[in-house]
Amino acid sequence: MTAIDSPCILVCSIDMKTGFCFGCGRTREEIGAWIDMAPEVRRNVMAELPARLETVERRPRRETRRTRLAHERDALS
Repeated sequence: MTAIDSPCILVCSIDMKTGFCFGCGRTREEIGAWIDMAPEVRRNVMAELPARLETVERRPRRETRRTRLAHERDALS
């Protein structure tokens, strides 16, 4: 059995504005169908991913612990 190339980086969350995954740039449909796609179709999708990721909103959807601690530290200064 051969491994299937995947752009997944385990950041699995969909940007509601574009419909693309924040991590890999695929759509929900592409993620779900990935294992059944022909290798050529997967390669075509992978070629589009860098351009898609440029359109994804990169801000976190909620404040991270690191950001919160930085804000608290700045407030004390």
